[in-house]
Amino acid sequence: MLFRSLVAISLGAVLVVGQQSCPGYRASNVQQTSNGLTADLTLAGSACNIYGTDLPNLTLTVEYQTANRLHVLIEDRNKTVYQVPNDIFSRPSSSNGASSSNSVLRFTYTESPFSFAVARSDGEALFNTSGSPLVFESQYLNLRTSLPTNPNLYGLGEHSDSFRLNTTNYTRTFWNRDAYSIPSGTNLYGTHPTYIDHRGENGTHAVILLNSNGIEVKINDTAGQYLEYNTLGGVFDFYFLAGPTPVETSNQIAQVVGTPANIPYSGLGFHQCRYGYRDVYEVAGVVLNYSQAGIPLETMWTDIDYMYSRWIFTVDPDRFPMPKMRELVSHLHAHQQKYTVMVDPATAYQPNASYGAFQAGVQQDIFLKTSNGSLYQGVVWPGPTVFPDWFNPNTQAYWNQQFNSFFSADTGIDIDFLWIDMNEAANFCNWPCSNPAQYAADNKFPPAPPPVRNSSPIALPGFPPDFQPQNTSSKVKRQAPSSGTMKGLPGRNLVSPPYQIQNAAGSLSNKTINTDLIHYNGLTEYDTHNLYGTMMSNHSTNAMMSRRPEQRTMVITRSTFLGAGKYVGHWLGDNISDWPHYRISIAQMLAFSSIFQIPMVGSDVCGFGGNTTEQLCARWMTLGAFYPFYRNHNELGSISQEAYRWASVAAASRYAIDIRYRMLDYFYTAFYEQTVDGTPSLNPLFYIYPNDSNTFAVDLQYFFGKAVLLSPVTEENSTSVDVYLPNDIFYDWNNGFSPVRGNGAATTLHNISYEQIPIHIRGGTILPLRVNSSNTTTELRKQGFHLLVAQGLDGTASGTLYIDDGLSLTQPSQTYISFSWDGQRLSMNGTYGYAAGVSISRISILGASSQPQTITYNGNALSSQYNSSTRVVTILAQIPLTGNASLTISGPAAYTGTARASKSPNLVVLASSSVLVALAYVMGIW
Repeated sequence: MLFRSLVAISLGAVLVVGQQSCPGYRASNVQQTSNGLTADLTLAGSACNIYGTDLPNLTLTVEYQTANRLHVLIEDRNKTVYQVPNDIFSRPSSSNGASSSNSVLRFTYTESPFSFAVARSDGEALFNTSGSPLVFESQYLNLRTSLPTNPNLYGLGEHSDSFRLNTTNYTRTFWNRDAYSIPSGTNLYGTHPTYIDHRGENGTHAVILLNSNGIEVKINDTAGQYLEYNTLGGVFDFYFLAGPTPVETSNQIAQVVGTPANIPYSGLGFHQCRYGYRDVYEVAGVVLNYSQAGIPLETMWTDIDYMYSRWIFTVDPDRFPMPKMRELVSHLHAHQQKYTVMVDPATAYQPNASYGAFQAGVQQDIFLKTSNGSLYQGVVWPGPTVFPDWFNPNTQAYWNQQFNSFFSADTGIDIDFLWIDMNEAANFCNWPCSNPAQYAADNKFPPAPPPVRNSSPIALPGFPPDFQPQNTSSKVKRQAPSSGTMKGLPGRNLVSPPYQIQNAAGSLSNKTINTDLIHYNGLTEYDTHNLYGTMMSNHSTNAMMSRRPEQRTMVITRSTFLGAGKYVGHWLGDNISDWPHYRISIAQMLAFSSIFQIPMVGSDVCGFGGNTTEQLCARWMTLGAFYPFYRNHNELGSISQEAYRWASVAAASRYAIDIRYRMLDYFYTAFYEQTVDGTPSLNPLFYIYPNDSNTFAVDLQYFFGKAVLLSPVTEENSTSVDVYLPNDIFYDWNNGFSPVRGNGAATTLHNISYEQIPIHIRGGTILPLRVNSSNTTTELRKQGFHLLVAQGLDGTASGTLYIDDGLSLTQPSQTYISFSWDGQRLSMNGTYGYAAGVSISRISILGASSQPQTITYNGNALSSQYNSSTRVVTILAQIPLTGNASLTISGPAAYTGTARASKSPNLVVLASSSVLVALAYVMGIW
């Protein structure tokens, strides 16, 4: 039910800003609805107009949408103030029968001055605005909630700060920008005003603010702990999610922002790129060198080097001629490999040239314009540029046409995946950029290309003849539905609003598109700036799908907004080749995967900017093998850092990719499950151990899926690492799966070579691994499965396996299997629609104490192998993935540990509809 506070809270009844105070609002005309309430909010005193004009009349809408989700919307009564368009962010709807009576959340309010609170039904306060009045002005909104002392807060991205947020004098700015070197403490490429508040045994909840205007969130502990929203416009559109576990909270975030898009199986392979490949011959040489080094390369990428003068949808006819580009792609495809290139939004302004992308855009009128009707120009890599208006209904058809032509399988570059960049949108020219042509000329945009080579300087075995030698004789960094219109209030200062957020680029329009531009539909860039990159993502995904409508695609973007994961993955931008960026990549990745629901995420391995070192690159290649998106990428002017350049890095790469590929179906399953309901495919430690307070601040260890604990070495010149092992049983991958008992304490792992990464398998899990790795994911899918059963402290274990064709958008058939082990029976149950063509050919039981006495099935004796050093029982088998199967136990008891009250016998028999296999098992002693 709904409650109204009987006592008006006077504390913080006015907000003092300088010499001015704000009165807040008074609630009236409260109407109960079937699933919430509505109310009018009227200014409760004289307007303060501190950073704009106070709006006198607002409305409040409270909606219990599910048992765990509460929607609170505070908007202007006339619905004139801008709101994120529904076609850009589709709002979740209420479940049938949802109401306050069946919700675990409770909404309460105070009439005057108006404030509200959200609490659990047990009284745990989650959000309470009573400490200060609501401010709702034409260009400034303010709302503050109190928090518990020393809260555990996560999210509020994109940033490169610690995973658990600082809660003292901390400011998080949301204004998407080109952020070379991804510095800490500043706004970066994306806007995700979502935070998780984890309170251990008191549960976990999340708060989402749907607002695309410039925002500052301030967190401080002066006069009590609080979190404060300051926005440059829009409305207060909140979703409160009750959890109560971290994983359930992430599930509920996905219900609001959308579940992530699934990707092709091959997208999880290893990728190589750099900015600065000289020509197509150098790209071909890289492909060859990976092959000769025995390092699997799934996808070769090319940065903007391939373009003519950095014009999108062109190739450099001298360095990357189309015929040779097509031969390169054909070579890759013939070897089961893929190819990807970059496309930016900025289109070269070339009114006097025969440049199809520009001329078609002008003809279809899809570029942004100034107030006088001329094309708006900035400066990006091609020099003077224009920018697509993604709100224009013609833009999608234009984008499709460019993709279908330039990336044609018959006449163009037949790419497999897509990379989009600079879509914040970036603009090199300082505001107000009065003369783009002069700025471009002064700063040498486009940059001069390298000298032309008529042929490859070295032999490239396996490539066509025209890739072979013939008998003839300035680095630039990446910069750094309603009755109202909801188009935005008139009369606002769209360039320099009264309230200044801490945008690291300076003014709102600096280094980006001018914020006073008006889009095709009447919306301002001031209001929609943070949507630009995600709208390009949506259009680009659609354009890729128009090429191959029956296949999944994979698009990797730089700029994101709430819900971007429904369309794209994200690389973490232009990082630096140093140890701090190596370390922070883990926290960044966890935020995007587990909170923001963009699970296809990773950092540039070995670093983008500056020169990497052999040791750093070796460590980073092993860490990157456990990013979802695994790509080595660096910039023009830096030393080459392909994985084969150093012997130790090559060895580390072969080691790490071998493990990644054997685990690929395990992770592909976890990724698929996230696309279904938002269950994270990467997990911070506190997601798995939510009541262990020692895990709350850990951001240098994480779980790949739910079972594989990564604890990378994070210090230069070190061969040891301090790790935290919760009170549980683990198994050491690098030591033959020998058991390691965690005691809820820190421990130091020693003698970790530069070519390895510490990996532990969490007890209680079952991992479907491939028996062997392969050079490509196509060959990997021909390998049988190795079922790894890691017993938990209670003698149980479980896991899942999802298999499909790895490519089709709509799967004609799927296999999804649940494995469970209870100490007496191993069950394999599921649906078996997809013909995998392989079987489970090996099963390992971890933690066994001795060799089984006998293994029989229907009187047939079978043998097993036992390693007394690692306590692993291994059985070779042939179990088809075509139907349910179960394991049963017989034989004398052997378990003498203390984890189970009853004893477990040591004989396991598998009964399958088509194969008879026996499995030995003895419980381990810890």
